[in-house]
Amino acid sequence: MNIFSKTLSKLGIKNKANSRNIELNQLYKFLGIDANAGSNNLSEATYFSCLKVLSESIGKLPLKILQHNENKGVSTLRDHHLYTLLHDRPNSYMTASIFWSTVEYNRNHYGNAYVWIQGVGTEQKLWILPSTDVKVWYDDALILADQPDIYYLYYAGGKVYKFGSEEILHFKTSNTFDGLIGVPIQEQLSTTLKGGVKSQKLVEKMYDSGFTAKAVLQYTGNLNDENVKTFVAGIESYSKGGLANEGIENIIPIPLGAQLTPLNVKLADNQFIEVKQYTALQIASAFGIKPYQIGDYTKSSYASTEIQQLSFYVDTLLYIVKQYEEEITYKLLSRAEILNGIHVKFNVNVILRADLSTQIDTLSKGVAGFIYTPNEARAMLDLETKPGGDKLLGNGASIPVDLAGIQYIKTDTSNGDITPNKDAENQRKGDN
Repeated sequence: MNIFSKTLSKLGIKNKANSRNIELNQLYKFLGIDANAGSNNLSEATYFSCLKVLSESIGKLPLKILQHNENKGVSTLRDHHLYTLLHDRPNSYMTASIFWSTVEYNRNHYGNAYVWIQGVGTEQKLWILPSTDVKVWYDDALILADQPDIYYLYYAGGKVYKFGSEEILHFKTSNTFDGLIGVPIQEQLSTTLKGGVKSQKLVEKMYDSGFTAKAVLQYTGNLNDENVKTFVAGIESYSKGGLANEGIENIIPIPLGAQLTPLNVKLADNQFIEVKQYTALQIASAFGIKPYQIGDYTKSSYASTEIQQLSFYVDTLLYIVKQYEEEITYKLLSRAEILNGIHVKFNVNVILRADLSTQIDTLSKGVAGFIYTPNEARAMLDLETKPGGDKLLGNGASIPVDLAGIQYIKTDTSNGDITPNKDAENQRKGDN
């Protein structure tokens, strides 16, 4: 057994523990128990915001099937049987935007997202499998089949469904130590997230107490336990505003011989806001989310929204998008199609699109520079084509690079000799 097999064997040991966790989760669901009660990281505002930003960013991007054509360009294959599946509706119940954003949500929260490829050809559909109910096995011992392969075991309804590697689209986080299983970001940031959840609960408790700190109630005399509880409960109901319905809101009556000393705990004194902001930046950094995307504009140094989006795309989304494109292209297209230049690609221009004035200026330069035809430029603005707009146009003064300077050369047609064009050269010197 080689080193890679040994590593995967260790992974198999982990998966035994994972299978027990899956069975326990199914039991919890059956009994109506929330297994994650008390440790729900989604209640942490920054963590939830990061998941939302990434999932919606992927959901915004149209997924298309393209092909490199004979002219070394790229054309869209709208007639391909997978185009509608990927671009419009992966299955009967989900639009493409909801589908891919849900996949991204699972990928980040659980570390892995699994999509079952059902059927072939025009009947093909894509279904998202619950990440908590799937485990991954590398069968190098040929226990599950006659060929060594990666298998996905899906536990549902008391049954186990086995899928080969070609039947599942597997998207994982960049945090992986074996290349097969992604590590959830919440696991990497467990301590930070726990602190964030606790800080949120602290604020909730302060709201519940009417932002009234704990206090020491001093009194003279002897009271039994029951009288002490009644006495303290009365003072507390006044301090929390419990008698507001009776018109008593701001006054706390203190009996003769009693003294109420508050134990002031101020958030500012404990640098609560600063610590919470630092925690939020740590969480956002782990996701690759920019501070301005979670509402922190204190250190924003970008001149425009376009530059902000470009930075987010290059630093964060590019890796994610590339992983999606590679996995989908390899598992949904045939080998012959891939060799023929067919591939899957997200249209990232929807998030890098500039304002209308900048778009028109850029496209105008592209048309004048022989890059776009007028109709191609109009299509980028969602305008209809016009007759005669399929030809490249440009400045008439432009010449091919291999003819540059020909105006300064005169050819002697009698013997084919080339001599300098003195008139043109003198004219050039005079212009200078």
